[in-house]
Amino acid sequence: MTNPIIFNQILIWPILNVLIAFYKLFSILKIPGAFGWAIIGLTIFIRLLLSPIFTSQLKSAQKMQELKPKLDELSKRYNKDKARLQQEQLKLYRETGVNPAAGCLPLLLQMPIFIALYNVFWQILGNGNLGKIVQDINQVVYFPFLQIQTLDFSFFGINLALKPSSWQTQGWWLLIIPLVTAILQWYQTKLMMPSHAPAKGGASEGKPPPDKDDMSKIMQGQMSFLFPLMIGWFAFSFPVGLSLYWNTFSAFSIIQQRRMKPVQS
Repeated sequence: MTNPIIFNQILIWPILNVLIAFYKLFSILKIPGAFGWAIIGLTIFIRLLLSPIFTSQLKSAQKMQELKPKLDELSKRYNKDKARLQQEQLKLYRETGVNPAAGCLPLLLQMPIFIALYNVFWQILGNGNLGKIVQDINQVVYFPFLQIQTLDFSFFGINLALKPSSWQTQGWWLLIIPLVTAILQWYQTKLMMPSHAPAKGGASEGKPPPDKDDMSKIMQGQMSFLFPLMIGWFAFSFPVGLSLYWNTFSAFSIIQQRRMKPVQS
């Protein structure tokens, strides 16, 4: 292990133990693709663990949507004074207890878990030495009954140890995986952010759109493209197993967001 021992104990080893527990369960039940289903089980477990944080974030996003008329009014009133506009926006956020950056919080909270998962999957899927992988896993599992004899990385005919970056030798279809990952992340991020409908008659009167200097809109534009591109690049470079986790996580997040608020047209 090359990571600091504390990081191993706090994140990597617990995640590995949960993953192996699911793998043992699905193996005992003789379910094909046990390792892939174990990743999905781990994803659901982590998603439920972080559910209170996501619920709080979605409620904050709804409050941002409710503030939209007031933000539009501020934009009209101070459209020629950017500094004053930002001051009034910050004042409104403080008075209403809304954090315009709340949409980024769940994404940022995922990063330590994502890094830990990368370490877990890299050590398991990227090692290439199955005997050493099994030996290393058996050294860190918490209970003897979690020890394993072997690992099968196949899932619906796909080797979860493959990387989409090897598409030239393994097949062009691998490129679909990072594309799907980026699209799901983009849609999830889009749902997290408040919509910004153009103001009535703003452009026709020769005035800049009221949302032009809206700080929340600037954050939305950055996060809705940069983060999905980054996650898509990760999905291109890392084993497919990590994309399976991220896509499952995104799908559950999208379902929760769709249930809590209607999709904006």
